[in-house]
Parts: sequence; structure tokens; C-alpha cells
Amino acid sequence: MNDSLEPKDHAEAVALFRAQVIGPLLCRDHESHGELAQALRELAAEPVRAPGYNVTRYFAASTLERWYYAFKKGGLDALRPDGRTSGYALALSDAQRELLLGIRREHPRVSASLILRTLERDGRIDKGIISEPTLRRLYAANGLDRRTLGAKDREPRRRWEAAAPNLLWHTDVCHGPALRILGRAVPLRIHALLDDHSRYVVAIQACSTERESEMLALVVKALRQYGPPDVLYADNGPTYIGEALATACARLGIALVHAKPYDPQARGKMERFWRTLREQCLDHLGGLGALHDVQVRLLAWLDRHYHRTPHSALLGKTPAEVYEAARREPVPDAMLREALIVRGRRRVRRDGTVSVAGTDFEIVQGFLAGRMVTIGRSLLVPTDPPWLEHEEQRHVLQPVAPAQRRAPKRGHCARRGIDAVPFDPPGVLLDEATGKKGAEA
Repeated sequence: MNDSLEPKDHAEAVALFRAQVIGPLLCRDHESHGELAQALRELAAEPVRAPGYNVTRYFAASTLERWYYAFKKGGLDALRPDGRTSGYALALSDAQRELLLGIRREHPRVSASLILRTLERDGRIDKGIISEPTLRRLYAANGLDRRTLGAKDREPRRRWEAAAPNLLWHTDVCHGPALRILGRAVPLRIHALLDDHSRYVVAIQACSTERESEMLALVVKALRQYGPPDVLYADNGPTYIGEALATACARLGIALVHAKPYDPQARGKMERFWRTLREQCLDHLGGLGALHDVQVRLLAWLDRHYHRTPHSALLGKTPAEVYEAARREPVPDAMLREALIVRGRRRVRRDGTVSVAGTDFEIVQGFLAGRMVTIGRSLLVPTDPPWLEHEEQRHVLQPVAPAQRRAPKRGHCARRGIDAVPFDPPGVLLDEATGKKGAEA
């Protein structure tokens, strides 16, 4: 049972608000009309905030005087608004009201009439439920009228958007709350690809690191399902400036563009998505102890909520609805395999071995000991061994037996290029067994 004392309806809430506003006038007796007029002028100069609004406003002295005498004559019931002036757009639901306000925040230069016509045509709002003048008053009451927005926009920033889905993808990493796995704290890193035009998330993955290898795997997953975008837009972090990602994008005809340093506004769409993800998903993970559990929740949130919720930047449409118009030409694995071939120069040790991605491989051509050779591998399948390129032929290399391997060198430098993805067949099998691959978006 709810024991809190609340107004029974909107009209009573308005009456209570009006009574609070004129409260200073009711607390004392005014011997003359002049004293009351002076008190009304002083009260009219004080800003107040009405319930349900985010901005303050002023009430004229004549309005306050009318409320004062109405309360003196009829008490609280006399301050209840009539049916015609009981508020702005009371027939709207809370979701419709927030949608109208959100669209105006995202599109401050779009007229109220255009917003209303668009939502009525799409069936988001019933025709006639709100008029254009009422919508303008609603915007003015929330500080979203054109005059107020124009005063705030003293340094205008050009808004841009891709003309269609799959023309531009944003990519970034979000730092989530640490997980407790086997008694120790493990960092949570969320990698995602966001379509610019539709705000549709084409791929997302929960990881514990933010290496180039995770980014490559995410891009490959999206390319297999949706095809390549024209542009991949990333920041200047080490995850996105490696040779492997740049080379693969160039071979697939994808322009890899990096944002201007120290310009967070240029990443606004991705940052807005991260904020939504935190508020609606990451802040409610609780005591999860596995990346797989986080991944399942991310996919459920995307499928059941985010992709199906009207977006203010899309004029009330959902990301899924807008992305349906995307051209989809999945990239075949043969093309991906060639695009993800990386090569590196290595000097063969005297014992006929070379190191690739932290693993030693044996070269059977003994005459190459001590010489510089070209080693290639495809990062599409990390379990495929690298090969030696010699005299226009490829010679597949075999890993050295564990008992004969050298001790790995210590260091924390980032692996790039041919060393970007570790050669770890047991690790890949473990991921498949635990269902990590099956949980990917």
C-alpha cells in the first residue's frame, strides 16, 4: 500500500502549485490595496518552476492577484484550472510528450508544424490530439522555443548525418563496471559498431581488453552479416590505429577515418549511445561474474528495447525501422580471408625458428637460417598457422613443440600487424565450448 499523500489529479496539483506561489501573500494582512499591489509586484519578479517542467518562469502581477482573490473566496478548489486551460497537451501520454521534447532537442531548427505532421503521418501521434499552437506553448514552457534555442546556440556547430544506412559506421569502446571473476576484479570493455543514419547497432561485444584483435573480430562479424560501409569512423586510440585494421579496410574499399583529437563533440552520436547503454543496461548488471552473461544481456537489451524504441533523432522512428532500408551485401569469407592477410619481416634464428604473435614456428628450409624472410598469415581465422613466402610459394609453418619453445620475452608493448592476433588454437576451442562465440551479435 502506498501511504504517501499526493494530489488526486492534475487539476489539484495545479491548484496546490498556485497556492504555494501566492503563499507569501496569504501569510499577512494587507491594510491597503497599495500594499497588496506592492507585494504582488515583488512576487511577480521572482521566478518559479511549475511541476513537471525543467525551466523557471514568471507570473504577471494580474495573474497572481486573480489567484489571490480566488483563494480568498473559494479556497483551494477555486484555484483548480478549468477544462480549457488545464495544461499543455494533457491528452498526450508521457512517452509521446518526451518524444516531442526529445525531437526538438535533437532538431532545434525544425519547425513545430513539421514535427507534428511527421509524427501524425507515421502514426506516432493521433491526428488532432494536439494542435500546433499548443505544441509551440509546450516547447516554450520547456525552454525549447526558437528564441531560447537561438540564444543558447551562440557558437553553432554544423550537424551532419549519413544520407542512408550502411554509409557510415561509428566504432568505439566503452568502459563498463568491473566484474568479479574467481575472486578478482576483471575490467569490462564493450566494443560496438553503430550505423550513423539509423543509430542501429550492427555489432557489439563484451570483452576484458580493448586490443586491435577484438576490433578486427567485431568488424568481420558485421561485414559477414551486413556488408561493408563506405566509411568507418573511429577515434585515435591504439585500438584503431594499427596496420591490420587500416590494411583490411583499404582492401575492402572502406575509408577508415579518425576523429579530430580533443574534439569529443565529433563523437557525439557514439557518446549518446554509450550514455543510453549505461543508464538502461550497464548500471543494472548487478553481480555478474562472466563476460558471457554480460553479452547475453547486451543482446537482449538491443533486440527487445533499444532497436524497438522510437528515437528522437529519427523523428520518432525506431532504429530497426530505419535500418530496414539498408543495402546488405555480406562479404564472403574468401574475400575477408584475403583482406585480412598481413605480412611481416622476420629474421630466422640459427635454430631455424621464427616468432609470430608470441608463438615459435619451425622453418624446414635450413638454408634460410640467419636470413630475413617474409611471413604471412590471415587474421580471419586465428587457428590457421602462418606461412613462409619464398620464391613466390607459400610454405605453411608448424608450431614448435612446447618442450622446445623459448621463454617469452617480457614486455607490455601493443601487438600490431602480423602479431595483432595471438595464435591460440586451445583458446579458440575453449571459447567455442563455453559459448562465447555463439553469444556474439
